[in-house]
Amino acid sequence: MHLSMLDWSIVIAVLGTTLFIGLWVSKRSSADSNSFFLASRNMPWWLLGGSMVATTFATDTPNLVTNIVRSNGVGGNWIWWSMLITGMLTTFVYARLWRRLGVATDLEFYEFRYSGKMAGFLRGFRAIYLGVFFNIMIMAGVTLAAVKIGAVLFGSEPKQLVLIAGIITVIFSAVGGFLGVILTDIILFVIAMVGSVAVAYYSVNHPEVGGLSALIEHDNVKDKLSFLPSFDDPQQFIPLLIIPLFVQWWSVWYPGSEPGGGGYVAQRMLAAKNEKHAIGASAFFNFCHYALRPWPWILVALASLVVFPDLSSLEKALPNVPKHLIQDDLAYSAMLTFLPAGVLGIVVASLVSAYVSTISTSLNWGASYIVNDVYARFVHPEASEKKKVLVGRLSTVLLMLVACSIALLLESALQAFRLLLTIGAGTGLLFLLRWFWMRINAWSEITAMVASFVISLAIEFGPFDHIVEWQKLVYSIALTTACWIAVTLLSKGEKSEKINEFKQTVDLKDGEIRKGMWAALFGTVFVYSALFSTGAWLFDREWLALSLAVLGLLTLTLAYKKALPKEYSAA
Repeated sequence: MHLSMLDWSIVIAVLGTTLFIGLWVSKRSSADSNSFFLASRNMPWWLLGGSMVATTFATDTPNLVTNIVRSNGVGGNWIWWSMLITGMLTTFVYARLWRRLGVATDLEFYEFRYSGKMAGFLRGFRAIYLGVFFNIMIMAGVTLAAVKIGAVLFGSEPKQLVLIAGIITVIFSAVGGFLGVILTDIILFVIAMVGSVAVAYYSVNHPEVGGLSALIEHDNVKDKLSFLPSFDDPQQFIPLLIIPLFVQWWSVWYPGSEPGGGGYVAQRMLAAKNEKHAIGASAFFNFCHYALRPWPWILVALASLVVFPDLSSLEKALPNVPKHLIQDDLAYSAMLTFLPAGVLGIVVASLVSAYVSTISTSLNWGASYIVNDVYARFVHPEASEKKKVLVGRLSTVLLMLVACSIALLLESALQAFRLLLTIGAGTGLLFLLRWFWMRINAWSEITAMVASFVISLAIEFGPFDHIVEWQKLVYSIALTTACWIAVTLLSKGEKSEKINEFKQTVDLKDGEIRKGMWAALFGTVFVYSALFSTGAWLFDREWLALSLAVLGLLTLTLAYKKALPKEYSAA
């Protein structure tokens, strides 16, 4: 398949705009490391929230959702919908705590909360563990999606596509810094949403599908429409609903949904004007991420079950795609081949936008860890601001090179998602409690990370083929949690002076956490109501849609009027 001149013009215009913004803000971003990584801490909530949404709208996200829906139906999405609970707790409990710390990266938390050499070691260790290893896996999964889309639309070789996409993104990221990232994110998010809606429209109206009414009545789709997994089959509802809702959200560390906040979400909260804007940014992100975006992807996935009911039909329709890339997640890319000229250009531009947004954020975030938490902390503490920016740019290039190399070894988006979930299993509860349970110390954190990594790899690659995926996750969570809690209780706690200093910094007020938790509860119900009300309307279930809409408005009112402190509502 080939893009027309109009299509290429749209794609080039989007990339050109991105590069222009990067060059335009390059001087301001290069002023110092605070400008390069935090945009001088002066960003409003709507810009930061929009940037969070754009960042999590990666090229691999539609592929992942398509994979889930084709394999487990709409209800299979609870594997990531459950993380809304984490997001709402971050919004109403942890966002203001992060902003009060006033750190450059969330990893500086360790030397505020813990003392001694182990606190410094933990900061540097986690910078490499997350900023390099985890970050590279995130970018590899996103780049894998770009490889698959390129193979379907252009018939390009994986190495060729990765090279082109990597060069464009790394130049923008290295030049524009964090300010360039968040400014372009808003534009890229709008383009990405327009593109996803366009794909959904043309997929649903494909001649073989015959419109929305025909789609939801099709035999290949009927059993995929439920918002909940089947309760008749424990192998469905346990891993797809019970584990995510009751275990996964609080126990697993995953980029963008870290229990207690962290990573590039924390980076944006730290860049906010104040804690009110940090709270507003996180709230805006969670609504858009869970309630606004999923349905276009879900509709495309359902339509693909009609057009490409199995892998053999995909393989037959895409003879030029390498056989090892033919997985269920490829169905989204395959549906793009039916788009008309002009529309195809918008969609390709939207996918390019999603790729650039996610990768540029990951590069800047990872580089911030390398510079602030490794280089400036341990290697060259007296380094000038100019040199820090230079090291940040060099780190950006190196991270991209490694991520692209690993992308060529992966096969599916769901494969990368499950690997990240497993490796982060068991650490989440610690991240939620460390702000309040003062018995937790640096040894607790180190134990959690090491145990999670070793146990998850042992279970994943050891002689445990008889254990299903959800059991592997539960075992990893249980063993890791037991390890770090045991170490917490057996090791020596922090000195009272350090604990008191930390408490004074975060300045917890009476009733603040309780009110925040009520707000998180009502906010969670509101977003779920909005999500499923939209789905019920699409699936022609008017009364359910109306009931959920009323519930959503009620819980939104409760969150705004009763659960939120007055200063929250001013965000």
